[in-house]
Amino acid sequence: MTHLKNLVLVFLLGLGFWASAQDTGNAQTYKKRVLETTEVDFLSSYYSQTGDNAAVSGGIGTEELTDATGTFVVSIPLNDDDVLTIDAGVSAYTSASSSNIDPFDGVRRADPYVASSGASSGDVWVNLTGSYSHSSDDRNNIVSGKLSVSSEYDYFSIGFGGSYSRLFNEKNTELSLNASVYLDSWNTIYPFELRPFGNNGIGFFRPTEITGNVNYNPNFTEFDKTNRNSYALGLGFSQILHKNLQGSLALDFVQQQGLLSTPFQRVYFSDVADSFIEGFQLADDVERLPDSRFKIAMGGRLNWFLNQSITVRTFYRYYLDDWGINSHTASVEIPVKISEKFTLYPSYRYYQQTAADYFGGYETHVSTQEFYTSDFDLSQYVANQFGFGVSYTDIFAQLHIWEFGFKGFDLKFYKYDRDTTFGSYIVTGGFTFVMD
Repeated sequence: MTHLKNLVLVFLLGLGFWASAQDTGNAQTYKKRVLETTEVDFLSSYYSQTGDNAAVSGGIGTEELTDATGTFVVSIPLNDDDVLTIDAGVSAYTSASSSNIDPFDGVRRADPYVASSGASSGDVWVNLTGSYSHSSDDRNNIVSGKLSVSSEYDYFSIGFGGSYSRLFNEKNTELSLNASVYLDSWNTIYPFELRPFGNNGIGFFRPTEITGNVNYNPNFTEFDKTNRNSYALGLGFSQILHKNLQGSLALDFVQQQGLLSTPFQRVYFSDVADSFIEGFQLADDVERLPDSRFKIAMGGRLNWFLNQSITVRTFYRYYLDDWGINSHTASVEIPVKISEKFTLYPSYRYYQQTAADYFGGYETHVSTQEFYTSDFDLSQYVANQFGFGVSYTDIFAQLHIWEFGFKGFDLKFYKYDRDTTFGSYIVTGGFTFVMD
């Protein structure tokens, strides 16, 4: 971990020195800077969800989860053409479903609808991303690169990528290309009853503790892969169609390889007799999914500026993959400028998808299948999301806090519901400061 952080630091410093060297030959020519001064954004969010189809307990049980996130984004102009951005974030969550990776903590009666107090009931995710962008003198060519590192209790990830954008037709048209690679490694954590040893390393439960099928003996094997690699390629096209109308199209490809199953998500078979400890059913196996997945997404945006006060932003995307999922996403947001500095943001988003070929609910799979999952994120469902937000912008940053001018903030609330028992809401806030 320390070695990779050092690599990130060296990478960012190298970009800074290179960018400074590029600026020496342009001292005689005036041009508008890409970014006038250093900007600091503080972003935060609070997320909460509920539901009764937890994948950790085989498609049944509580899905309660809360997550609080804080992120700092610092954008630094290195010269007229180059910007270095550092993004550091921390996310802390508590999860009732994840806590039932080990429901037998001895504090509460084991039950899929009751959270355990085990170590897996919460965790912290950390991320550090550095990115660099360079714009040509005429601002028609933009090149960027990024490097990221993130870590959580059961996985570690390093990612890198870059993009190129070309503007022409007096900047009315833009073409873009972006690519990224993420290399993840898992610390495979299995449901407690499928581990080689139970408490104190002396074996699993005594037979007298098991009810139902007392001869519990699952045919379980550990995964032989603990890594997952993701490769993404995106193409973009944007066009100003009219002084009041702008459109864009996007096409994205993602190839994933490696361990795509979640090791601690249980599956129960309909042809295997059920075994229980207290009120919790013991796993017949864990989720098994193919070790490759190819995704395609295509979509477009259309923004219509009705007048100085109202804009209509629309979006549509179609998605498909080789696991059998097809989905449609459509959304509309209508920013309404109510004063020189305040804007309101009502929004609506519709989503529907088909089920993956390998999905089945609680006890619908059979033990002879090769692949199976009871994760309802891979099921067929329809979802609706309503949102509302408000933003404040002061381009002159008249309010000052220490050496920083306050440029603005935005606050948004989204309520999301599926046609299952799942529902969630999220509150996000962001504050932007500029250095004097």
